[in-house]
Amino acid sequence: MFNPVELTLYSQLLEATCAEMGRVLQQSAYSPNIKERRDLSCAIFDADGRMLAQGRDIPVHLGSMPASVEAALSAQRLGPGDVVLINDPYHGGTHLPDLTVVAPFFWPGGSAPTAFLANRAHHADVGGTAAGSMPLSTELLQEGLVIPPVKVVRRGRVHTDVVDMLCANSRTPRERRGDLLAQLASLRRGLQRMEEFDRELRATKLALSDVFSALYLSGQRAACELILSLPDGKTTGSARLELPEGEAWVRVELAKQANKLQLDFSATDVQRAGPFNAVRPITQSAVLYVLRCLLPEDVPTGSALLDAVSITTKPGTLVDALPPAAVAAGNVETSQRIVEALFDALRKLLPERISAASQGTMNNVLIGAADASGTPFTYYETMGGGHGAAPRGPGLSARHCHMTNSLNTPVEALEHAYPLRVLRYAVRRESGGGGGQRGGDGIVREVEFLRDCELTLLRQSCATGPAGTQGGQAGASGIATLRRGGRKTILPSSYNVRVSAGDVLTVETPGGGGYGRARRSDRERT
Repeated sequence: MFNPVELTLYSQLLEATCAEMGRVLQQSAYSPNIKERRDLSCAIFDADGRMLAQGRDIPVHLGSMPASVEAALSAQRLGPGDVVLINDPYHGGTHLPDLTVVAPFFWPGGSAPTAFLANRAHHADVGGTAAGSMPLSTELLQEGLVIPPVKVVRRGRVHTDVVDMLCANSRTPRERRGDLLAQLASLRRGLQRMEEFDRELRATKLALSDVFSALYLSGQRAACELILSLPDGKTTGSARLELPEGEAWVRVELAKQANKLQLDFSATDVQRAGPFNAVRPITQSAVLYVLRCLLPEDVPTGSALLDAVSITTKPGTLVDALPPAAVAAGNVETSQRIVEALFDALRKLLPERISAASQGTMNNVLIGAADASGTPFTYYETMGGGHGAAPRGPGLSARHCHMTNSLNTPVEALEHAYPLRVLRYAVRRESGGGGGQRGGDGIVREVEFLRDCELTLLRQSCATGPAGTQGGQAGASGIATLRRGGRKTILPSSYNVRVSAGDVLTVETPGGGGYGRARRSDRERT
């Protein structure tokens, strides 16, 4: 029904709606984590809960968000003006700090929803045993408040008791209230734009469902064409997880035959007692992200891209955890290792196309305490690092990689909001792996604590640096140190400790792997 130009215009309009929803959420939020770092995501779904459009936000949020919409629709009957709130990882969520809200879109007077809008935002604290709600936990309940799909808005009226319950279980209740209300404001703006879009379509005798069907079919075609272009064969890939109790492995077997792509994660290690377990939607989001990396930029990202892929996971493993397993770090760290395992497998099929390993971690830093007035605060940051070098160029430096796409917290905003002082913030020079193309460099950030605080670190790529490929060298591994009274201690990759005013934390993030062997002239210069 639509020519390519019309379909592109409709796709861009929906993406622009997601972008506007994100901007409203960002500008309305209270916490620096959302307002400054933009740790949020927005998406639009059809009447069947299939994702059709998304903002250019956080891949680990977006690829797993269809599971939240499915859980909301299964648990609640949604009418006009209703909004469902959810964070339960075992019912459509990812980890507890990620709060998702889902709203139906009804044409005025319509009897059934014709679309759904959703956004997800990382809240800096939802309770649990450690500030920031991402502790070195051994079960889910230690990580904070678990919210099954519940209505937070009914017929346009906010359920204040639900909001009060969330705030009562957080160390920072004012932030939680403000950030959640910002999420609801974002949905209202999205619903307003969808009504305008639907009205324009009806004026031309078209239905929203017609556009949605065409966009979905377009995504399916793009995925099929991509898979057909891949060489046939079987490969395996793996990625190592550095856990407090030892190492563990994510493993995938990739089988490509004609127009079928099968990904089998069954050989991945069993779930662990710590927080590095990932639920199955996280694995699906990693697969979607990797497929998206292989597609042209103008192809919309949606659920249709996964239709041509068979994903097999074994329940009870690190990539398909079962309750009551802790999952706080599975969302942020194990997701990165799943991506690296997939690229490790694809590198054997497409050696001239796949880049070297990137930093493979989000370098999570969580700090919590009471500020000078005695009011509790929680600071959360994911830090960029080095991207792996590619056949056609060096890796990007000091950038977020793969499953995270957030910004940093500017020094001025950080020091204004928290009792912290940034002593150094710089590119970690020469941390990228050497080669024909150098890996990107990491980041150095040095922070002084101005009050007694609690510190939690969740990181990877500390024991070994990100691997190079095609003869390229590995990037530098990550390092974190704590300086107390002139004495410096190297910290484990995952750690929780009480720190005192005057202590200094230094985090050096990993560099990316190099690609190809360095030319002799390059080696002589270095």
